[in-house]
Amino acid sequence: MATDSWALAVDEQEAAAESLSNLHLKEEKIKPDANGAAVKTSANAEKTDDDEKEDRAAQSLLNKLIRSNLVDNTNQVEVLQRDPNSPLYSVKSFEELRLPQNLIAQSQSGTGKTAAFVLAMLSHVEPVNRYPQCLCLSPTYELALQTGKVIEQMGKFYPELKLAYAVRGNKWRTADFAIENSRVSTVERGQKISEQIVIGTPGTVLDWCSKLKFIDPKKIKVFVLDEADVMIATQGHQDQSIRIQRMLPRNCQMLLFSATFEDSVWKFAQKVVPDPNVIKLKREEETLDTIKQYYVLCNNRDEKFQALCNLYGAITIAQAMIFCHTRKTASWLAAELSKEGHQVALLSGEMMVEQRAAVIERFREGKEKVLVTTNVCARGIDVEQVSVVINFDLPVDKDGNPDNETYLHRIGRTGRFGKRGLAVNMVDSKHSMGILHRIQEHFNKKIERLDTDDLDEIEKIAN
Repeated sequence: MATDSWALAVDEQEAAAESLSNLHLKEEKIKPDANGAAVKTSANAEKTDDDEKEDRAAQSLLNKLIRSNLVDNTNQVEVLQRDPNSPLYSVKSFEELRLPQNLIAQSQSGTGKTAAFVLAMLSHVEPVNRYPQCLCLSPTYELALQTGKVIEQMGKFYPELKLAYAVRGNKWRTADFAIENSRVSTVERGQKISEQIVIGTPGTVLDWCSKLKFIDPKKIKVFVLDEADVMIATQGHQDQSIRIQRMLPRNCQMLLFSATFEDSVWKFAQKVVPDPNVIKLKREEETLDTIKQYYVLCNNRDEKFQALCNLYGAITIAQAMIFCHTRKTASWLAAELSKEGHQVALLSGEMMVEQRAAVIERFREGKEKVLVTTNVCARGIDVEQVSVVINFDLPVDKDGNPDNETYLHRIGRTGRFGKRGLAVNMVDSKHSMGILHRIQEHFNKKIERLDTDDLDEIEKIAN
């Protein structure tokens, strides 16, 4: 791919990103320009992947943007009944199912959690009552808008139903499902709003309930706390959520949803949701059995690049993901691969979330065959055609120790969908060899040496 083609590819990536720009995200500071986004360096170019690890809200939003279908999950579901002594029995009506129970639910992104709680809210709303009846908390403005889109879509055949967005600023948007548009409204302090569903961030919702009195919390029937794992990672959101919950009536149905279920999430959930039923995924041991792992000894960055070229010259690679430790290295590598004629996409933390989503979508569609990235792409992206993952730099934490979890997520991008995968690690120093040995010990899996100067040896690993 010529240099001009490289610049054209960047232009196409940015153009694709513009179609997603209606969310107006603001968490990124640098927007790549049209003539060198992938190769441009900046004052932050030396930041490591640990420095730019995605905050959970941005990662969650990225997952929502890049997934258009439900994830096919093979994990077993574990259901913990609120009353373990309650016998199971046949019922003859929905009412007998006792559906309006408090619930804590955990499942990975893309499995339909949003649709589940939206359906619960819509089933409880009485449109003739012009006051808030359902309250949904999201950790960020952008995630609230994404959830609001789902509510608007699922509620579009409910013409009397209206939605208010309790987000930052003096004004808020309300959606009229009957005419499917949005408008800006203002209200005086102490005046109650008439929308039946309110979705917003904890700080603003707390103000609406207590300080401004826009909402009468005693009339809320359903309280949803979405993205709980993201919520507790955001300063102040945990306390604000608990304060809102304490204003609600005893008979209000409490629903908490989370993509992950660490101890901190469970402790928070217990404070917010009394006497819950719990639905969660049983954790399966992540295996490396379907992935062949190798390492290549090199002396410097240029030798690592030559080894990479040798690999490409000897075996057929459908699509590959290459992980680097810094943005500077990723930009350099993407440019060098482009000069060698490869169709290359670059993904790094300096890009806006919409841009990242557009780049991932182009890679998924096969428009680029190589994706060079830092850790922003280590999790949650399934591309069936990815047959090789290359650690151009081994993953380490801020103290220089092996980051075993990131290693697992990185090479887990291959060997998916029941296929065998290939992972190649570039080692260029005694220190990185020590890191590799510790990764071997952690996973109890031997990583074989690969001589990329031996064409026959490379061809063997592809069989």
